[in-house]
Amino acid sequence: MKNLLKNIPKMDKILEHSEIKKLSDEYGKNIIKKISNIVIDAAKKEILENPQNNTEKFSKENIFNEIIEEIKLKTFSYFSPQLKKIINATGIVLHTNFGRAPLSEEILENVKKVSCNYSNLEFNLKTGKRGIRYQNIIKYLTDLTGAEDAMVVNNNAGAVLLSLSALAKNREVIVSRGELIEIGGSFRIPEVMEQSGAFLKEVGATNKTHAKDYINAINENTALILKAHTSNYRIVGFAQSVKIEELVEIGKKHEIPVMFDMGSGSFIDLSEIGLPDEPTVESIVKKGVDIVTFSGDKLLGGPQAGIILGRKKYIEILKKHPLNRALRIGKFTLAALEPLFKNYFNKEKAVENILSLKLIMTDISTLKKRAAKIKNLLDNAGSFQIFLKEDFSYVGGGAFPMNKVPSVVLVIKHKTLSPATIEKILLNIPTPVVGRIKNDLYIIDVRTVFDNQVKELAEIIKKHLSHE
Repeated sequence: MKNLLKNIPKMDKILEHSEIKKLSDEYGKNIIKKISNIVIDAAKKEILENPQNNTEKFSKENIFNEIIEEIKLKTFSYFSPQLKKIINATGIVLHTNFGRAPLSEEILENVKKVSCNYSNLEFNLKTGKRGIRYQNIIKYLTDLTGAEDAMVVNNNAGAVLLSLSALAKNREVIVSRGELIEIGGSFRIPEVMEQSGAFLKEVGATNKTHAKDYINAINENTALILKAHTSNYRIVGFAQSVKIEELVEIGKKHEIPVMFDMGSGSFIDLSEIGLPDEPTVESIVKKGVDIVTFSGDKLLGGPQAGIILGRKKYIEILKKHPLNRALRIGKFTLAALEPLFKNYFNKEKAVENILSLKLIMTDISTLKKRAAKIKNLLDNAGSFQIFLKEDFSYVGGGAFPMNKVPSVVLVIKHKTLSPATIEKILLNIPTPVVGRIKNDLYIIDVRTVFDNQVKELAEIIKKHLSHE
């Protein structure tokens, strides 16, 4: 046992080894020491437990070889990108777990151009003095929506938190019980409100709230009336809510600002493809709402952001609030938002250039052609059959929970592999593919497969599933 333990090298000898030294120069001494100690500790434990059976295994040469192999294996795994590209074959366009809206090349090109150089982020080129970072996008937002003023923070939860903190701290905010929603990741309206320092004043019942409920709740300590768009669920049947127009009238009469948290927020009417429940941002602003908040990375199709529009006198209060600095966006987000908003001045251009909108609006005939291309590339695979059929997709991102969008899917039937096994294989490859299992079948929904991914997807499936 003593002789075997003597074979375990000291750390200075390990670091002096020529091959390990090369690895140390590449990855740094700390990670090399950490991995080496794991191998050393395991070797000591095994020698102490089974000293008679390990003479050959724990020679000096074998221990060094094991350390080297473990370093190579662990460093490759440790330094390989953990956040990676995937192919979304679920059909859910705005998939929260997949980063929601994918960005177009046009947007990314502007982000690259601004980020790889210095920029006039907060510098006014006309005056040569400090400027306002939102200035360039404020004009686009106000022109597109008709709002008096605008600003942007890091996400919609931040937009709601800032608005409540700046306008209603230590005062009451009236909200319908049917709109006390959870907005993903267990973040709930009541909890956001509590964090802001505002006091929640619930009115109505879960399924029914009337205008009189709001009116009766108003008192001298009322700071705000809040309406939250229930974008990720619906109450149907014996249900009623107060329209935003009525709330605006109530607010005007009692001189109380009205805020509408839209959640997703869209600049385009999507009713033409059978999605009628989402109001446009412009239509809400026109109704006279004082503060409107919504996300940048959902129906809008941009980066993660919380957009705030409304009356100038309220937006000015938000801009001056200390929390705004903690929630403010940086040059990456601003560089992505500017080309995004420019596209919205022309609807046809927006649908063509904003990738998520293009995916949502793609017609069934185009999807059939895309699916047929993939099928043709896979027809001679041998170990599986592939069938084309019509199905349904979802927009996702907390929007349209009950509205299906017609789509086209490819069904994979393998000779030996179950749908669950196919799913596991395709999740654990360099470029993961995420499909869905339905009725015990593995399905590829082509709505969310980009045109430039068609050949790549076919090659991945053929490579990893073409075996008996």
